[in-house]
Amino acid sequence: MLKSAPFLLTLVFLLAPITAWSQPQNITTPPPSPAATVSQGIGMSEVTIVYHRPGVKDREVWGALVPYNDGKPNPWRAGANENTTIEFSTDVLINGKKLPSGTYGLHMIPSPESWTIIFNKNHTSWGSFFYNPDEDALRVQVTPVGAPHEEWLIYGFEDLTPLGATAYLRWEKLKVPFRIELDGGHASIVQSLRDQLRGLPGFFSQGYIAAAQYCANNNVELDQGLKWADQGVSNGGGFNALTVKAQILEKTGKASEATEIMDQALIQANENELNNYGYQLLNQGKTTEAVEIFRENVKRHPDSWNVYDSLGEGLDLTGDTRSAISYYQKALEKNPPEPQIQRINGVLTTLQKKL
Repeated sequence: MLKSAPFLLTLVFLLAPITAWSQPQNITTPPPSPAATVSQGIGMSEVTIVYHRPGVKDREVWGALVPYNDGKPNPWRAGANENTTIEFSTDVLINGKKLPSGTYGLHMIPSPESWTIIFNKNHTSWGSFFYNPDEDALRVQVTPVGAPHEEWLIYGFEDLTPLGATAYLRWEKLKVPFRIELDGGHASIVQSLRDQLRGLPGFFSQGYIAAAQYCANNNVELDQGLKWADQGVSNGGGFNALTVKAQILEKTGKASEATEIMDQALIQANENELNNYGYQLLNQGKTTEAVEIFRENVKRHPDSWNVYDSLGEGLDLTGDTRSAISYYQKALEKNPPEPQIQRINGVLTTLQKKL
């Protein structure tokens, strides 16, 4: 029996490779319908669609590969393979109808004139094979529109506003849009700002200034915005806090108070703050006022190339080309960084052609 042991060991080693190679060997190949993800921020909400992209591949799609509604609850998975999913980080409105935050299985029921878009609470199943209408969170009706040929199914977003966007599916020569808006609009964002300022941001001026600026920019809840601006001032926000306070006072019809506050702000402003304020005025179309700010910055900081550069830009916008050229040349005399030298020389070449 002892003499047979080497023979048995040899047999084991000979058989081992055969056993290993007899097992299935999995390899990865490109999927026929590749996976994709698209996300869009809408207000304080993040919207994410996860899906797979089938190709047309010379097939008849609508009414054939994707059947039209036959009166039975047999929705299409709005993509390929497992569930197409759509996730909302906050409550939203879909075509004006409320939908709570969460992740949903996205299904669609097509027909030639009208489509039903379904947001189903089950988002973990394979395709629509296990779809149960009792789990629907929302259904909306939409109208498909013609579009240029799209070989691979794709989702996207368009018509973006601060509070909404239009999501769409495109495939073959069809686009299926649905509107997503932030539930509660600006009020929900202001409430979110309130909540955030009860946390760590509430100890610093920047959070109050940003919240006040949101109210000013969107002309909403200005009383609350003024309180936040005052808190920003109290927390040492300086120029930026005073500036947003002046903006809100002006919007509420208190022009004289706004001017007084802005004068206080300008007295303590540093070079960058004055420069940024000048460009803010330019963006508001207040070119004359912006040029005055840029001139003041030149007086306070005569050794800075940037103040001459900004004044040159402001003067160019007023149509005073010769003065603009003069101040751009002074900017070059102050030795700006090399990339800025190239840019300013390019601007001067353009301006000189106007003379």
